[in-house]
Amino acid sequence: MMNLVVRPAGPEDAEQIVGVLNPIIAAGSHTVFDKPFSVRAEREYIEQFTERGVFLVAVAPEAGQIVGFQSMEPFANYTRAFDHVGVLGTYVAENYRRRGVARRLFEETFAVARERGYEKIFTFVRADNPAALETYLAQGFSIVGTARKQAKLNGRYIDEVLVEKLLT
Repeated sequence: MMNLVVRPAGPEDAEQIVGVLNPIIAAGSHTVFDKPFSVRAEREYIEQFTERGVFLVAVAPEAGQIVGFQSMEPFANYTRAFDHVGVLGTYVAENYRRRGVARRLFEETFAVARERGYEKIFTFVRADNPAALETYLAQGFSIVGTARKQAKLNGRYIDEVLVEKLLT
């Protein structure tokens, strides 16, 4: 596993975060995001990020750059009934995949999430992205089910697999 520093994201990280995220969006096969993010929009997102959320970046010190990140927000704000549930997204730069980046992010995110009162994390994984599904399952997530035709990108329907992990 490579040497990484995992730390909270800050507004000053917006450019590097977009540098990880936008190529993933452009590839069109790993996320349902369909438009690139601007540095300004990402900076504003980070500045307004919910206090209970968890937003961590993985920095490769030798490269001096962010090589992956995880962002987790509360499931809902319209009721307190879901306060224990977070929704997670995981993104790793293509040339840093399969090098332990996601594993380190998960370790830190799970720890911070527990500290902030989360008991469960869930997310949707594109059904046509078996590597991502394998990554989540390796971190103790289990499959809840499949949402058929959940996304529609470029006129093509994409199923998503709902996965969850209990932190307690």
